[in-house]
Amino acid sequence: MITSTEAAVFRQFCCVTCGMVYDEKCGLPEDGFPPGTRWEDIPENWTCPDCSASKGDFVLME
Repeated sequence: MITSTEAAVFRQFCCVTCGMVYDEKCGLPEDGFPPGTRWEDIPENWTCPDCSASKGDFVLME
């Protein structure tokens, strides 16, 4: 369960190949990840829905 303190700190991760952004706050409901799904909860074998890059090809946005 996400606490109110954690909810204020959603992160975004950017695909270095195509620029697609995964936003923890929004999730990716079309891929089965509801809003609030943390990056570490995305399976390691997940791939970018736009270019098929691996999860390892995403970097944390600051």
